[in-house]
Amino acid sequence: MKKFVFLFIGLMCAASNAQQIPDKSFEPEIPHPAYASGKGSLVLLDEAHHNFHTMDGRYHVFAKVLQTDGYRVQAGKSAFSPALLKDAKILVIANALNAANVENWQLPTPSAFTPEEIRAVNAWVKNGGSLLLIADHMPMPGASFDLGKAFGFTFYNGYASETLSGLFPGQKKELDVFTKAEGTLATHAITNGRNVHETVDQVQTFTGQGFQIPENAASLLTFGANYEILLPDTAWVFDAHTPRIPAKGLSQGAVLEYGKGRVAVFGEAAMFSGQLKGENKTPFGLNAPTAKQNIQFLLNLIHWLDKQL
Repeated sequence: MKKFVFLFIGLMCAASNAQQIPDKSFEPEIPHPAYASGKGSLVLLDEAHHNFHTMDGRYHVFAKVLQTDGYRVQAGKSAFSPALLKDAKILVIANALNAANVENWQLPTPSAFTPEEIRAVNAWVKNGGSLLLIADHMPMPGASFDLGKAFGFTFYNGYASETLSGLFPGQKKELDVFTKAEGTLATHAITNGRNVHETVDQVQTFTGQGFQIPENAASLLTFGANYEILLPDTAWVFDAHTPRIPAKGLSQGAVLEYGKGRVAVFGEAAMFSGQLKGENKTPFGLNAPTAKQNIQFLLNLIHWLDKQL
């Protein structure tokens, strides 16, 4: 009976996720854009790998924030190659999936990328490109595992959940908050910004994964002892036997200098989206009233990848 209850809750949550739509009416306020309109670096948003977040979909607000800051944002519609990447300054990959998992969120979760694509991205970063890799909760970490590993990151194909929440991630609360005051949000160029007006003291995420980082990376969002990783074989299906591991010290957002380039990895995608969720169309992401500093955090992160910080 217990497994059935949590299966039912999981299916209801999955249905709610399906009702997430982009908040296309949301207008970000950016008093001091980094560039004049359309004069900034080229940001390529991957849409060639069954991505759950796209420029006209759940990452519409993500693209709008960057465009308001002066960046040029384009959708990448083909496999990664030197030719595709040569003009881009920043490559963004958000929740890529293998074709096998587009409608089937259960194990196995094969790579969304071919070995040739991974080599192309790795070489491009070494030569000066900047990568923002975002892989949310299961099955997304499995799909991006090989690409993350190429840069030294180890993804866990599950859900980061506050221990007090019980079996179901988000049962007690859906939001995860990282703060400088509690030591879970790092003091870093990205959280300091270019001046005192760009300082970020709190970042909110909306359920995702946790991952291990290489020794030379810096974790920006770090889980405390009250979190664990649940590892179900099917998305949103949990019971008392679901494997779990402690999440203390794991990261949900980290950055790395890699050759001449830079890498940022995040284990949660909604924090950079702007969506309306469920029948009540509740703001969810950058447009959420409780996530007031997420826009500045995103801008600081992009400025760091653009080597302005």
